[in-house]
Amino acid sequence: MTQKVLFFLFLFNFSFSQIVINEIDADTAGSDQLEFIELKSTNPNFPLDGYVLVFFNETNVSSYFTIDLDGYTTDINGIAHFGNTMVSPSPMGSFFNGAIENGPDIVALYQGSSDDFPYNASTSTGTLATTTNLIDALAYSNSTSQPTNLMSILNVTICTRENTTQSVQRKNDGTYEAKTPTPGINNDGSGIVINYLTILTSQNSYIEGENFNIVFTTDTPVTDQDLEINITLTNGNFMVNDYIGSGSLTVLIPVGETTTQTNINIFDDTTDEGDEEMLIDVQSLPFGYASANDNIIIRIYDNDYIVQSYGTPLNPTYGLVAPTIPAGYYDSLEGLSGDALRQALQDIIADPNTVHAHNYGDIVYILKESDKNPKNSNEVWQMYVESPKPILDYQTGSSNIGVWNREHIFPQSRGGFSGGTDSTPDGINVWLPTNADDIQSGHGDAHHIRAEDGAENSSRSNKDYGLDYNGPSGSQGSWHGDVARALFYMAVRYNGLELVNGNPPDNTANQLGDLASLLTWNTQDPADDFEMNRNNYIYTWQVNRNPFIDYPELADYIFGANYGDTWSFTLSNQNFTENKIKVYPNPTTDYLIISGLEDESKVELYTLTGQLVLEKVFNNETNLDLDLTSGMYLVKVTNGNKTDYRRIIVR
Repeated sequence: MTQKVLFFLFLFNFSFSQIVINEIDADTAGSDQLEFIELKSTNPNFPLDGYVLVFFNETNVSSYFTIDLDGYTTDINGIAHFGNTMVSPSPMGSFFNGAIENGPDIVALYQGSSDDFPYNASTSTGTLATTTNLIDALAYSNSTSQPTNLMSILNVTICTRENTTQSVQRKNDGTYEAKTPTPGINNDGSGIVINYLTILTSQNSYIEGENFNIVFTTDTPVTDQDLEINITLTNGNFMVNDYIGSGSLTVLIPVGETTTQTNINIFDDTTDEGDEEMLIDVQSLPFGYASANDNIIIRIYDNDYIVQSYGTPLNPTYGLVAPTIPAGYYDSLEGLSGDALRQALQDIIADPNTVHAHNYGDIVYILKESDKNPKNSNEVWQMYVESPKPILDYQTGSSNIGVWNREHIFPQSRGGFSGGTDSTPDGINVWLPTNADDIQSGHGDAHHIRAEDGAENSSRSNKDYGLDYNGPSGSQGSWHGDVARALFYMAVRYNGLELVNGNPPDNTANQLGDLASLLTWNTQDPADDFEMNRNNYIYTWQVNRNPFIDYPELADYIFGANYGDTWSFTLSNQNFTENKIKVYPNPTTDYLIISGLEDESKVELYTLTGQLVLEKVFNNETNLDLDLTSGMYLVKVTNGNKTDYRRIIVR
């Protein structure tokens, strides 16, 4: 490791001098497994709510890592330290090895939260350094360069050097020196020697009906009298009736010992209450003891989740979810063509006398229902990454790693509706009137907002589909038709939004491409039961439907090859589906049966890239012998003037 130069900030506003950065070890020998940062408060037991530590990178003068300090309190010496799990004594809060960059960089203490310093993992850019609400700052560097840009922005001056066996420590006079690291204690060796209590469980998640031990360990043997430890487990919806006290919530570590444990049994009820989170919270400890890792979250998975009869987008089913189309809803479209057909469709889905506009905060609650994984009602289905994620893992902080969030299929900035609605949910029974010119309502229109992996959402960013964005590596395209039909809806619902051919720049306002690809995707990835169920649920909130899910062929009559032709419901797939066409088994290996038809029909099999691999004309029913490589295929069945599309998986 290289030698480093460190710097610190002299603050001329001492109104917040009750809390300072007391020590940092940003570069340790080996694999950076002993990094930590320490704060010190003037008064002991000082609550750190409303503070955040922000680490800035010199190269782009922006944040790359934050530690939100809400819920933490300094100890009886006024110390709170945060670091890698191997730091001893155990940090009050832990972070991954190598989280702190070796420099030249700066760490700063602010009044605020992690939400004030968002970080985009896909572009490796965060929030620009600022002196707004700045409390204290400390800069460090290698021996050849200094974070001069950050120093200028944050008014930091040089302090001293450290090597990989030292940390930089604040002295009582406010200056700094390099010494052997002293995590968790006063830098001058004064104060009360604290015996830290650490809590461990064998896992961080359990299923209803399981039991597990909570192990309590002190750094040094208990002296004078037995250590009594009281804990609580309740948290939000996780209540006292969710666990059985096979173990006590009051435990003792005897004098001379360092450890004890208690057993907790998770109650297995028979109702789907959803996944929950237990909070192991240590109550007040005697003088001389402190919790090293209090407020531990344990995920409790509900085993009573609901499994639907229909499939996921990766294993789709068709015709099992009936559309809840009100009687006469689309009648006005019959016999129309071209612009008149488009206008009539807009008159339905943007009707100011009927349609409800909800806000962006409501979308969270809509997605938790509309985007549920059909195989587990306690999960949402993430569209691009084609996988489920627990509903509990909705993003609430600044990090988008390991969580899901709300993805606008028509990007907010390109649609011109960024921040167009309130982010505070007000429920299904509160809405605003809307119309076709109300572009701001696109900000909270659930027909084009999906549950998505947070990091992949950032990767897609403002890109067009098709030529520009085609999902993460290995994507099977199970979402292609979904985004196409969502964009067709948006372009008709809101005046001013357009779908165009090609790949316009990602900052092009009010336009999105690639229309040709979207039209192809609409055919290759037909609307399935998952999409229909979603359409039905969103209707209960917005009182409008996505007509391109109900009648996918409409896209060709408004945007594609059939523009100008007269629309008639006799041409729709809906009538063909009513013939109860069956394509099975799915998934399959070496054969495929197609039944439920009358008279002569034709079947064609295509790869998802559009290559025809099999074709056959048959009457009523056929059994196809397959000799295909594993993967997903499109089945096109034509009967008279009606065509139906299905996707199958060959294993």
